[in-house]
Amino acid sequence: MFKALLVDKAEDGTVSQTIEEIGEDRLPEGDVTVAVAYSTLNYKDGLCVNATGGLVRNFPHVPGIDFAGTVEESSDPRYKPGDKVVLTGWRVGEVQWGGYAQKARVKADYLVPLPAGLSMKQAMAVGTAGFTSMLAVMSLEDHGLRPENGPVLVTGAAGGVGSVATAILANRGYEVAGVTGRADQADYLKDLGASTIIPREELAEPSGKPLEREVWAGCVDAVGGAMLSKVLTQMQYGGSVAAVGLAGGAAMTGATVVPFLLRGVNLLGIDSVMQPFENRQRAWQRIVEDLPMRKLEAMIRPAMLSELPQLGRDILKGQVKGRVVVDVNA
Repeated sequence: MFKALLVDKAEDGTVSQTIEEIGEDRLPEGDVTVAVAYSTLNYKDGLCVNATGGLVRNFPHVPGIDFAGTVEESSDPRYKPGDKVVLTGWRVGEVQWGGYAQKARVKADYLVPLPAGLSMKQAMAVGTAGFTSMLAVMSLEDHGLRPENGPVLVTGAAGGVGSVATAILANRGYEVAGVTGRADQADYLKDLGASTIIPREELAEPSGKPLEREVWAGCVDAVGGAMLSKVLTQMQYGGSVAAVGLAGGAAMTGATVVPFLLRGVNLLGIDSVMQPFENRQRAWQRIVEDLPMRKLEAMIRPAMLSELPQLGRDILKGQVKGRVVVDVNA
């Protein structure tokens, strides 16, 4: 028996979240059984914990799109009992049971060996949010971004993706401007390396102009919506925006094709869920090299399984700062 957070949805739409003791026979099919040590909280987890957004179709359900732990059993030769592993993505925690439990069972293809230089707790402080941030930075640099090109904008900077992106970019020598709607987070963002703090309202609405003054050499955008539309008009010639989220909405209200046609701006879509193994290894290695562990530790908010229902509601309201690390055994 092991402990898990079970989310259920009644026929009348009522959602419940309970901590229960369940048996291994209820775990999904898979090659590898993992004793989970830590999980984390992402925006998607908030949707799954609250049974909103249509991500979870079958109930009862164990959410948790990320986890780190130790292999207990494996029928795949790539992993053996005692190996430390990390999982992010692959729709685990959405279409199959995930990491908000003391045990998980998944396909071996979904796992990555815990990178040397990271503890399991640190890996979950990174989680999908930090992994996505690293993919975004890699994509921007693959498209020519360099520190000498000019300032880089990070929207939703106090959130999970934004916090890690800010720390990585600053550590790599970029001048980082962080956008936030929470004025009280200015010192937090400056400690992560942001040199400029931009109030969200300055970029919240499109100006109505197809182009504005060229400002940003690059951008990691976790907001989408109207803010992304405005940011595109302010990109430097040949600059790139890595789009990683839609906290501000999916519709790019006010956007035109003019920035792409007259300034050669690149809009780079970043997906972390289905990344192939080789890209995952590259990103995790870059995280070890480029994310200062001191700054990562400063982002951590520890939590237990019992706190996840409330935290799941908070993250959907934009009220969670940094990275929540869930000790499933606490």
